[in-house]
Amino acid sequence: MLNRAYSNRLRLLSYNIQTGLETQHYGQYLTHSWKHVLPHRARLRNLNRIATLLGQYDIVGLQEVDSGSLRSGFVDQTEYLAHRAGFPHWHKQVNRRIGSIAQHSNGVLSRLKPSDVAEYRLPGLPGRGVIVCQYGGDQGLTVCIMHLALGRRARLRQIDFVSRLVKSKSHIVLMGDLNCSCESREMRYLMESVGLQEFSCEKSTFPSWRPMRRIDHILVSDSLCIENAQVLDYSFSDHLPISIDILIPEHLKLAG
Repeated sequence: MLNRAYSNRLRLLSYNIQTGLETQHYGQYLTHSWKHVLPHRARLRNLNRIATLLGQYDIVGLQEVDSGSLRSGFVDQTEYLAHRAGFPHWHKQVNRRIGSIAQHSNGVLSRLKPSDVAEYRLPGLPGRGVIVCQYGGDQGLTVCIMHLALGRRARLRQIDFVSRLVKSKSHIVLMGDLNCSCESREMRYLMESVGLQEFSCEKSTFPSWRPMRRIDHILVSDSLCIENAQVLDYSFSDHLPISIDILIPEHLKLAG
């Protein structure tokens, strides 16, 4: 039973799906490299297994999604997963187009209708972005899905951009592949500048077959109550998915 101060529970998941490719050891980055540019029937089968997991959640943030190019068999993976997992609302952000071969994207799937969805390019080299979903207007819930750069200098610039973007919001969730650890300078800056907290940094998310690094995160503002933060043993990518339940303050009306 929920505390009287909270009226609803939302289940959130963040997952870097590596465009639907399953990786079981480092050697496959080389031996299976052709799958990053050419279609393969195992990709769709793996997407179906991923959709089974996604269907258990209310809002899902996706990274490394393909938006309908040669390598995915011209399947828009965000749309495909939305339909397969029964989500009525979805949005994709294409961050890097490599002709007809690849369309690198972020995606969001949602059972609630957002009141607004915006997308932004992140500073640094082209190819990184953030999706900002607003539920219940400017004073409602803000959910950001992002995939940050590999280099620290670029990540710091990107985190500074995102921090300024959401700093005025009251109820914030930031999720995605941030490519840095809980103890990193970038994460400390992000949490301190916006007033965010993270739960359960004990378990790593990458690589999925032998997790050694926690680079996937869900951060939330102090105004939200969190339960069931966990890394899921669901290795159908080279990352493991992460999930939390958030309890929504009763005065927030999230309908779009």
